[in-house]
Amino acid sequence: MAKRQLRLGAFMRPVSIHTGAWRYPGAWRDTNFNFPRLRYLAQALERGKFDAFFMADHLAVLNMPVEALKRSHTVTSFEPFTLLSALAVSTERLGLIATASTTFDAPYHIARRFASLDHLSGGRAGWNIVTTSNPDSALNFGLEEHMEHGERYRRAREFYDVVTGLWDSFAEDAFIRDAESGIFFDPERMHVLDHRGDYLSVRGPLNIARPVQGWPVIVQAGASDAGRQLAAETAEVIFGAHGTLASAQEFYADVKGRMQKLGRDPEHLKILPGCFVVVGDTLEEAKRTRATLDSLVHYESAIASLSIALGTDASRFDPEGPLPEIPETNASKSGRERVIALAQREGLNVRQLAQRLGGYGGLAMVGTPAMIADEMQTWLEERGSDGFNVMFPYLPGGLEDFVEKVVPELQRRGIFRREYEGRTLRENLGLPRPENRFFEQGAG
Repeated sequence: MAKRQLRLGAFMRPVSIHTGAWRYPGAWRDTNFNFPRLRYLAQALERGKFDAFFMADHLAVLNMPVEALKRSHTVTSFEPFTLLSALAVSTERLGLIATASTTFDAPYHIARRFASLDHLSGGRAGWNIVTTSNPDSALNFGLEEHMEHGERYRRAREFYDVVTGLWDSFAEDAFIRDAESGIFFDPERMHVLDHRGDYLSVRGPLNIARPVQGWPVIVQAGASDAGRQLAAETAEVIFGAHGTLASAQEFYADVKGRMQKLGRDPEHLKILPGCFVVVGDTLEEAKRTRATLDSLVHYESAIASLSIALGTDASRFDPEGPLPEIPETNASKSGRERVIALAQREGLNVRQLAQRLGGYGGLAMVGTPAMIADEMQTWLEERGSDGFNVMFPYLPGGLEDFVEKVVPELQRRGIFRREYEGRTLRENLGLPRPENRFFEQGAG
């Protein structure tokens, strides 16, 4: 029986999620807004046979006090479609995944952008569906208040139906381009969506041919009950956030179980938790690297990161005391719950918890290439994940260490590819190409 194969995404916006990354000795300090360096990193990931370059996006400057914001290397970044379109011509097999919000964008815009990226890249686009938790984003789109959490998910479900319906506007054989008759396309092979729902009204059709992959790969990240249900119904990749194998296994079994009840094949969803990886030639070297990184996080940044994660102002808490009761807010519920669980699990006071969040408070693998491969293999074989969305401690060194040291170890064990399986992101992830819901291929 063939071994299960590990899938690897690379979390590349911010290029390192660790607040101290840009200050690390030898790190590139301007990578978020330096195209030649981003191109180099994308090409390095492709040499390492990574599945995808993932660009998270934000529609506002991070909602933190300016004293903390001024220390952040994520304050500016490229608009994702512009960057990924440029990277599409600099790479050949690497998937290109971007965040796009269902709360603050129009489905017609999203459908056009991803269809264009899929064609430009030869079938390597992926859409990370988000509902946007940052309340400051609403202020950038003419709204005084952020949409309520549950309503954001209800809108997202309808939004998904509209976007995927627009991608199916044309049959595969619609464009006949018959020079003799002068007929460029067959109108009978074009569908007008004419959607009218609770949140959206979109006529269609999309003015772009059906994407190379049928649909770009659908990626989600939600861990709340609403997020899990949306993922079970629609997602093909989940970028999760789980600090322990046990919690990851519960999530894995729950979401894939929901898929089975809906009649979806659980193998048609790849669950890739975010994983912060620090590689060293020895365990002691890797620990020193992590300790150095953590020492570069200023408390103002740390407490701001904690406030964002909790959805409430943590600067008023006693730094030396335990985390007080945190009321529910309109921010990300899953993020809030993970932080509270971390504080309880490790008995951290507010200062310690903030320092952890200010660096990176999620799943981390710190050690030698063999140790990291051991952990990844355990998660894969014990159904905690189908792979990982890798976060690098600093650039370019952290990424290069992973590609040059960890990837060969994973390949030696037979759990990671030596060559890409195909040219499209779907082929490389082992995902089926969706049928057009309005047309059978070749039927007229």
